[in-house]
Amino acid sequence: MQPIENRVFDAIAPGEAASVTHTLTYKDMQIFSTMARHMCPAAIDEAAARSEPFYDVAAQGMWLPALVSALVATRLPGLGSKYAAQSLHFERAIALGDTMTVTLTVTAKDARDGIVGMDCLATNQRGEIVARGRAEIIAPTEKISRLRETRSDQLPSGKGRRYERLIALTRGLAPIRTAVIYPVETISLLGAMEAARANLIEPILIGPEDRIRAEAVRAQVDVSGYEIVPADRPEEAAQAAVRLAREARAEALMKGALHTDVLLRAVLDRDHGLRTERRLSHVFAIDAPFYPRPILLTDAAVNIDPTLSDKRDIVQNAIALAHALGIPCPRVAILSAVETVTEALRSTLDAAALCKMAERGQITGGILDGPLAFDNAVSVMAAKAKGIVSPVAGHADIFVVPDLEAGNMLAKELEYLADAQMAGIALGARVPIILTSRADRTLARLGSCAIALLLVRHAGEKT
Repeated sequence: MQPIENRVFDAIAPGEAASVTHTLTYKDMQIFSTMARHMCPAAIDEAAARSEPFYDVAAQGMWLPALVSALVATRLPGLGSKYAAQSLHFERAIALGDTMTVTLTVTAKDARDGIVGMDCLATNQRGEIVARGRAEIIAPTEKISRLRETRSDQLPSGKGRRYERLIALTRGLAPIRTAVIYPVETISLLGAMEAARANLIEPILIGPEDRIRAEAVRAQVDVSGYEIVPADRPEEAAQAAVRLAREARAEALMKGALHTDVLLRAVLDRDHGLRTERRLSHVFAIDAPFYPRPILLTDAAVNIDPTLSDKRDIVQNAIALAHALGIPCPRVAILSAVETVTEALRSTLDAAALCKMAERGQITGGILDGPLAFDNAVSVMAAKAKGIVSPVAGHADIFVVPDLEAGNMLAKELEYLADAQMAGIALGARVPIILTSRADRTLARLGSCAIALLLVRHAGEKT
């Protein structure tokens, strides 16, 4: 555990500097609004933001000074510092997904008052100056060194670490040509551009060209190097994306500012869609800080009340995804409310049947067990307490829910109560479909794109 050490007044020299970097997420804005007891419409509502001078979903005005304060309190001068004065002049807005770097540079010292004067500069990921100003800090006179505390919001596993590892797996792989469908609002366009900068996708932007270019100007991103396929309405954009995939001009689809059902209607069209012999299903690749491995949760978004045959495809799709992510023999928990097979609960009958299908080779590539209640799937102790002997109990990689309602509730509970991050993707079509939501964090969006890239390249290796 690394200690935090301050800089006492006598040890600080002009020219000394310290920086902090942070990416603004939707969760940041929600938390800041709650703590400040101030709900800023421009920070959480795009419609409201469009009436604001900056014309964008923007951070609260005091979010950036809070970063400056954190830098003062922890780095320069550090523990024991007190504010004397602070001023900041803003030159542009901070948009959702922007990565801000705040730098403090010592310029003067006043020995009479023990005040250190510092210039403050804040820049975004494009190197543009967002704000500049001045801070005057009463520096500590006694050396303080303390161990960093591990709080519930600073978990040992590191939030987002699994997505970072996923992205690392894509190093050296060529990005996939991805049809980005109707990216006519800031979040969807920024998500595509961030994935392109991370070398995960090569975007083909599909939608009204004038709206896409206008949104790019507002979001301060350059789309001049990317193909734009004109489409006036969401339905036309979805059909154009599917056509590109059928013609092998797109290796993946990425949802923009359109409803999921509009996109899936085009994908599932019997004559012109992307159907395969396997049923389409959705998987959430979940980074849950308290669970020792990634969670693949299926299906919480596409199949409302799947039949036994549907569930066979749902399981096989998830196993294929696990293989692409480097899990050679995933453990699959077929979830229900109880661990015993009973005709009173259809989900227990389906679970037993799926396990028998795996024994007979109708499902391959993983180890299945069920029915298992959720506690038995995640906890060895819970399984032992109920006398369950299973290679899956307490070690599950894939969680198969009975229906969409159960899956959706479980996913939301993990996200909002267990601080999990969610990356969503649809499988079973000719190409993977990256399904993102407005509330997705930046790293989760990149994680979804990394998953699609790994799937496409893994499929290429198999053929």
